[in-house]
Amino acid sequence: MKLPGPSHPITIAPNPRRVRVTLGGTVVAETARALTLREAGYGPVQYIPREDARMALLTRTDRSTHCPYKGDAGYYSIEAGGRRAENAVWSYEAPFPAVAEIAGHLAFYPDRVDAIDED
Repeated sequence: MKLPGPSHPITIAPNPRRVRVTLGGTVVAETARALTLREAGYGPVQYIPREDARMALLTRTDRSTHCPYKGDAGYYSIEAGGRRAENAVWSYEAPFPAVAEIAGHLAFYPDRVDAIDED
């Protein structure tokens, strides 16, 4: 486990805007409670509470990855609106203490869904 710091900063903050994720014309997730995670040189990622996602559209896959700063991520595919997006969603179910706020949240790959809109 590595800790965020000056050489690899990670910040997590509530997003004051409504975030909506769509695939195949179907709203997969919508929330006013997203968390925006900013990590080092990466673009910001919206983490959406599971309660605000249509979990019936998601299927857990065998894929997993490890981040030395956040922990182990599990993945989900989405089936919605006649489309399937493989491993389009990830979640840190037991994240490291430095990023504990993202537990119980989902993140979506922007290039695997139709849109991640904020308004």
